[in-house]
Amino acid sequence: MPGAVPPAWAQKIQGSPAWEVPPLPYPENALEPHLSGRTLSFHYGKHHLGYAVNLKKLVQGTPLAVMSLEEIIKATVDKPEQKAVFNNAAQVWNHTFYWRCMRAGGGGQPDVSLTQRFIKDFGSPQAFMEQFRAAAVSLFGSGWAWLVEEAGVLKIVQTSNADTPIAHGQKPLLTIDVWEHAYYLDYQNRRADYVQAFMTHLVDWSFVAKNLGVA
Repeated sequence: MPGAVPPAWAQKIQGSPAWEVPPLPYPENALEPHLSGRTLSFHYGKHHLGYAVNLKKLVQGTPLAVMSLEEIIKATVDKPEQKAVFNNAAQVWNHTFYWRCMRAGGGGQPDVSLTQRFIKDFGSPQAFMEQFRAAAVSLFGSGWAWLVEEAGVLKIVQTSNADTPIAHGQKPLLTIDVWEHAYYLDYQNRRADYVQAFMTHLVDWSFVAKNLGVA
């Protein structure tokens, strides 16, 4: 809600009047061979930074300039005249969250507490992973696949383009970016291979568990 303290990883970008992009939580080549340093250099240094630069220009001199990133997103969602602001703010937030969803040596199986939630809401961890992969691969065009919590229930949702669950009262727990710029240099049009690599080798289950409050 407005005024709430953001997660520690987001405080720098939300509290910065310059709309700084926080540093990657690992070196650009840390996720190789599954995501190359070249991909992260372009994705983080060009796309993510570009959204932040655009956002600063769009909100400068307006009441939005003193708001947190989440407040801007919630204030501009579904307002056609503020579409550019929403798109850039949401993309800054989404990307900052996405980087934290991965780590070197990730993947594997979630811990016991997270496994229990997957059993409760999806039947098994394997069922969750299959449904999450399917959501990421099947999304038409550009966007994101998410694991969210809503009303105490875990759900998998898709968002197109810059849309984000925080604009719709859902709590993000995990995301994968399926815009082509996230994987094209490494996987070309093989989105399914990128999604498989993300789930098998990169996903940071400890970050998911912390977001859910079961770590």
